[in-house]
Amino acid sequence: MTARTIRIWFLVHKWTSLVCTAFLLMLCVTGLPLIFHEEIDAATGHVAPLAKLAGNPPLLDLDALLARALANRPGEVPLYMSFDHDRPVVSVSTGPKPDAPDRAMHFQSLDRRTGETLPAPPPGGVMDVIFQLHIDMLLGRGGMYLLGVMGLLFAAAIVSGVVLYAPFMRKLDFGTVRRGRTRRIAWIDLHNLLGIVTLAWALVVGLTGAINTLAQPITDYWRASELVELMRPYAGQPIATGQGSVANAVAKAMAAAPGMRPQYVAFPGVTSSSGHHYAVFLQGATPATRKLLTPALVDARTGRLDALVAMPWYMQALNLSQPLHFGDYGGMPMKLLWSALDLVTILVLGSGIYLWLGRRGGQPGKGAV
Repeated sequence: MTARTIRIWFLVHKWTSLVCTAFLLMLCVTGLPLIFHEEIDAATGHVAPLAKLAGNPPLLDLDALLARALANRPGEVPLYMSFDHDRPVVSVSTGPKPDAPDRAMHFQSLDRRTGETLPAPPPGGVMDVIFQLHIDMLLGRGGMYLLGVMGLLFAAAIVSGVVLYAPFMRKLDFGTVRRGRTRRIAWIDLHNLLGIVTLAWALVVGLTGAINTLAQPITDYWRASELVELMRPYAGQPIATGQGSVANAVAKAMAAAPGMRPQYVAFPGVTSSSGHHYAVFLQGATPATRKLLTPALVDARTGRLDALVAMPWYMQALNLSQPLHFGDYGGMPMKLLWSALDLVTILVLGSGIYLWLGRRGGQPGKGAV
């Protein structure tokens, strides 16, 4: 590699790192508690505890649970039903009409063993603020897109750092930290070593984070293209009233896709369904595949399965990027690994800032790689 090429890669690494580092530090710091959000929510009372029952009581029928939810909200119609496969809980969203805006919806969770309506979680809370900071810095969609750009710059900083690492370390053994020299040189070596060690993880998390910032436009495109095409044969038909069994719809969908289980059901007339279908969204049954969704359309009047269609590749990529980003598909061992790598990345980013603030000259090979 020529000196001019090294200089170009050095400038790429320097400026992409400088632009994104502060944002990445914020994301790493806020992302650390989000890795354990389920445990934190349970400890702080944001997940309602379930009653302890003797034995292993059977789960109530979904139609009975839906009836109880509707009885709690007289005059409203069902919109969505979602399933918690870690606990025997089903959640039902209702509203005054099928196309009700989010602010008019009411959400309630029920114990599938007893039919008891669980207490609603307290509004707000520290974890909600941390989550919003992580996804959009409390700036809405514009903040989300900005963080997506920062994720791409972070990926560029990683790639350029890898390109520079070989010429920088050609006279040293891999992993060398020269403690006998100045403190700055020791920090340069440590920065480079930790950056290389966390290379694959940081690149995956950075790129999946950038993909996740596009979740809304990607989903909107899917709804406006693939979903509209799927619903086209049923366009213009009146919304089904006197709907049939939601339990039967879920059973029909599961029978058509062995090995999958329901993630949520969209009722007739809502955004994700047609005017007279239950849209049953099935997910994989393993931690690694639970984000891979397959929608099934079941006629709400007759109970007939009308369609079972795999999600397009871009939706599958989006769905896979979410568990990869947070490391929530491998249980506590994966969460501990993700948190350790997150802490190391914080050290890499912090050392990069330290080296920049204490720079002398800024020639390639004399600063952070």
